[in-house]
Amino acid sequence: MLKYLTAAIVLVGLMVGLAPGWWVKGHESIAEAAVARLPEDVPAFFRAGGKVIAHCAGEPDRWKNPAAKHLRAAEAPDHYIDLEDLQGQDLPADRYKAASLIARLKQSPSRTGMLPYAILENYDRLSCAFKDYRDDPQNPAVQMKCLVYAGILAHYTGDAAMPLHTTRDYDGRRTPDGQFVQKGIHAKIDAFPEKNNFSPEEICRGVEAHRIDDVWAHTIKVILESHSHVNTCYELDKRGAFDKPTDESRAFIMARCRVAAQFTVDLWYSAWLRSKTMPPHY
Repeated sequence: MLKYLTAAIVLVGLMVGLAPGWWVKGHESIAEAAVARLPEDVPAFFRAGGKVIAHCAGEPDRWKNPAAKHLRAAEAPDHYIDLEDLQGQDLPADRYKAASLIARLKQSPSRTGMLPYAILENYDRLSCAFKDYRDDPQNPAVQMKCLVYAGILAHYTGDAAMPLHTTRDYDGRRTPDGQFVQKGIHAKIDAFPEKNNFSPEEICRGVEAHRIDDVWAHTIKVILESHSHVNTCYELDKRGAFDKPTDESRAFIMARCRVAAQFTVDLWYSAWLRSKTMPPHY
């Protein structure tokens, strides 16, 4: 019995360590909130696709399935970026150049994370899909892939708004005497929108779509803004405000969800506008 109990505890620890950025229902609600704020010049099929997009927003976490070991290894670093590892260096707008930079800084790219590149690469995928829709608007396969790519992009834009996805201290901190404290904070924040019934209708309040011309610069700006809230996460957790929600903790997490929805709808809308002037693929 002791052997089985020990194994169960270890398994729970592993699950917490691999906790996604927002639980799947949180990602779904943020994606649906973004869909609700799309302007009318975005195609009707896309504005009506909220449920499909919301489901697809959970895909990157499903790709962490332990049986999919090759996908899991490649996918896991795309959900975060440990900014401390960069030692003040600016990231290049290229995944492999970034990996080289991180290695030169004596860090591991697979541990530092690649979140900005997951965002930009999926923004490009959606842009290409929208280009295909403009060329062949009646093709249902093209419409479906637009929804799928939008959902996948929404996952990573949602992760960017979660402050603990920007730091080494993603699930606890070391005190000056070396003690590790506040283990489990990540799961508490991830679960907060779902456990406290954040609805798309509430999240989308005040969100309006904007065109972003420099998506790379904007992505870095969003990630840096998110990182500025790491201390607030730990302060609220220390006061127990995620275990027993307060008005302050609820407002804080709602604001992060709205940042996620805003970032998401801005990139969707920008991809749609961009697709109008994209050259042929081949």
